[in-house]
Amino acid sequence: MKHLPLGNDPTVHVSELCLGTMYFGTRIDEPTSFAILDRFVEAGGTFIDTANCYCFWTDGGQGGESERLIGRWLRSRGLRDKVVLASKVGAQIVDPSRPYSARNREGLAASTIKAQAAQSLKHLGVDRLDVYYTHVDDRATTLEQTLRGLAELVSNGDVAVVGASNYPTWRLALVRDIARRSGLPLFRAVQLRHSYLEARHLRVPAPEATQFPITPELLDYAGTDGNLTVLGYSALLSGAYARPDRPLPPDYDTPGADRRLGVLHAVAGELGATPNQVVLAWMLGGAVPVSPVLGVSSVAQLDEALGATALVLDKATMRRLNEA
Repeated sequence: MKHLPLGNDPTVHVSELCLGTMYFGTRIDEPTSFAILDRFVEAGGTFIDTANCYCFWTDGGQGGESERLIGRWLRSRGLRDKVVLASKVGAQIVDPSRPYSARNREGLAASTIKAQAAQSLKHLGVDRLDVYYTHVDDRATTLEQTLRGLAELVSNGDVAVVGASNYPTWRLALVRDIARRSGLPLFRAVQLRHSYLEARHLRVPAPEATQFPITPELLDYAGTDGNLTVLGYSALLSGAYARPDRPLPPDYDTPGADRRLGVLHAVAGELGATPNQVVLAWMLGGAVPVSPVLGVSSVAQLDEALGATALVLDKATMRRLNEA
């Protein structure tokens, strides 16, 4: 598995595949989660992704379950120096008795960032977060305040590199421009929703939106900047590419989806690969690579995904997939 500097920062190198752990400790039990983590590291994976809010929306979940499970795994395996840990702040629900909304999530005030980082460090049982993402854009807090809260963590050695998740491109460009002008930490990574099928435009407008897709504009910005790693979550659409019993998510069930799916399955058959592997290889092989954040619930699913790193799509195949 390839390893690259995150956003061209020489201090943090990550594997090209990132392991997402959203449901670890809630929907995915501890023995299965440990087995997935073990296999990922065995295969050369180093980049592990979690968040302070994982996973408050599951039955019995309150947030912090994923971080605490990873902390137990780290202690039992002694692998802290072998992995790059990423967590996130800003999306945790404030009052579980009320509907989730922009007014009922913790946000990105400097005081919140400081307190939640300390909590994440405690859950994980480490003294440093290698990557710390702002999880959801917060329009109620100035970008300068958020950056200064992150700067304090970097200055104290609590955080190595900062990133953003679920920001529209214009807001991402704005906050990174402010950081450069002010000498504050620069977002080196951005994590957004991405898959081979193209989603409809967001039906929920900002600031209520909590998920933003990777767009051609974002890829153009990242490719031009050169100091920004792009990661994509929900890449495999919860099994919809491979399982006939899994319908496409509504946002992806578009008029062009059948044509695109036909080409995807044809390419997979010709290469002796699975559709999931082709999707992941397509993400990694773009002009601006997108590193998948893998959401798997078994070692078998992880092994299938790992096979994508050995699948090379030539220019003609990439063009065929892109023009479908």
